[in-house]
Amino acid sequence: MTHADGPSQATGVPADDTPDSVLAGPSTWTLDPARSSASLRSKTIWGLVTVRGAFGELAGNAEILPGGAARGRLELGSASLNTKNAKRDRHLASADFFNAAEHPSIVADLASATRTGDRVAVQGTLTVAGQTRPLSFTATLAEVTPAAFTLKAVGVVVDRADFGLTWNQMGMLRGLTTVTTTLRFLRTAA
Repeated sequence: MTHADGPSQATGVPADDTPDSVLAGPSTWTLDPARSSASLRSKTIWGLVTVRGAFGELAGNAEILPGGAARGRLELGSASLNTKNAKRDRHLASADFFNAAEHPSIVADLASATRTGDRVAVQGTLTVAGQTRPLSFTATLAEVTPAAFTLKAVGVVVDRADFGLTWNQMGMLRGLTTVTTTLRFLRTAA
């Protein structure tokens, strides 16, 4: 049973399911890894070939504060990147790149997320191979229901050199890495 002016008796989520009411806060959310993805693409072989890969291990959470501002955390398994080439994937997990043995997670700590309509301005840090750098991007909000929402970020550019990932045999690696995420969050508490 729901009341027009309050939370559902059965679920504790807002009865009004507009994005403004659902995302007004306070509430906590957990990433649904089965409906989420994080992928990257990067140029190699002197910019002639684009390598694409997807992370198989994702975890995260989000908190919407009173007033609607938010914060969260996303963790990607460093050794879970699949580029459909086992030899390359092992090299990417090695000390030349992600150094997964010492740094098993790539972590995005999102200190501030501010929504304007369906756009979300995100500020925080990204930690790769033990190096932490500022992170800033704009995401799009989609599929908002009282129980879940999706946050999509397309074309987030990361310079691997900022994280000490400078291995480059014969100058084969060029350009920046572009990251795309689709993150589905499920409500854990209102």
